[in-house]
Amino acid sequence: MSKLDQLIEEALSDQDKEMLRETRELGWFALGASQFTGKLGWVSWVIMIAQSVLFLAAVWTGWHFFAASDVLTALKWGLASATLMIVATILKTSLMPQMQADRILRELKRVELMIAHSKE
Repeated sequence: MSKLDQLIEEALSDQDKEMLRETRELGWFALGASQFTGKLGWVSWVIMIAQSVLFLAAVWTGWHFFAASDVLTALKWGLASATLMIVATILKTSLMPQMQADRILRELKRVELMIAHSKE
């Protein structure tokens, strides 16, 4: 916590401190876990299940790639494995913009609450 944050915390009343605790910034893992709740939580679940299935398929085809004895078989399994891994990675990273949007919306809510409370 910076010196400015400490000064703000000291200047606030008990009600203001409670408001700041409710809208506090979440850590990386807490923010990621919050993607699975709410109205659109089911979308995150579907994406993660699809990503997991694609990842397991990529591992399975990768196993066949390393076990292949001729070039054509290795190419068939290797391309499938690489493609599945790339798609699984893209699906997993598709949640990052939503996490960033949630962080910004949370900060906006915090500012709105502070402005509304200061007008009272």
